[in-house]
Amino acid sequence: MSRFASRFFLVVSQHAASRSVVLPRRIPAFLRPVSTSQGLQSLTRYDETTDWQKKLTPEEYVVTRERGTEQPFSGIYLNHYEVGMYHCVCCDAPLFSSEAKYDSGTGWPAFKEAHGTWERDESLASIIRRPDNSLGSAGTEVLCKNCDSHLGHVFDDGPDPTGQRFCINSVALKFKPRENNKPEKPEEN
Repeated sequence: MSRFASRFFLVVSQHAASRSVVLPRRIPAFLRPVSTSQGLQSLTRYDETTDWQKKLTPEEYVVTRERGTEQPFSGIYLNHYEVGMYHCVCCDAPLFSSEAKYDSGTGWPAFKEAHGTWERDESLASIIRRPDNSLGSAGTEVLCKNCDSHLGHVFDDGPDPTGQRFCINSVALKFKPRENNKPEKPEEN
């Protein structure tokens, strides 16, 4: 909560300097708390001094740290079908396997389930879900469990057997191809 309070004070003081009104009429979207539940704390394992703006590109920062969304049909992983694993761009946690990826026709990479999911149990997966109404209706936001980065949203209109559609921003992902598991040839003397 202190992080929210310090951001709010910073914005209010900036607006007060530029306007005669002390408080802005509307609170900007990046100031919204991730959850209104009193019991939820940040799961971030990075300390508060991590400078995400230096670590990430501007596009990555807006999507992952300010809960933005990339334009549909613009992501580099939309039509990407190489075998491997999609990792968090912020902390490198494995998030989604290429085997769970499918073409949903929505304009963003879509996955049937998160990596580490067993049946419907996501306790070993590197994602968490949080309620989100920023899309104009009740929805579910998908976050990286390791660093709290915003990844996208999940919907209940996906293919069988899960019925889930994880709609994930390409800029929130980093792809690592699967290495060939062939044994190396012994060196000849």
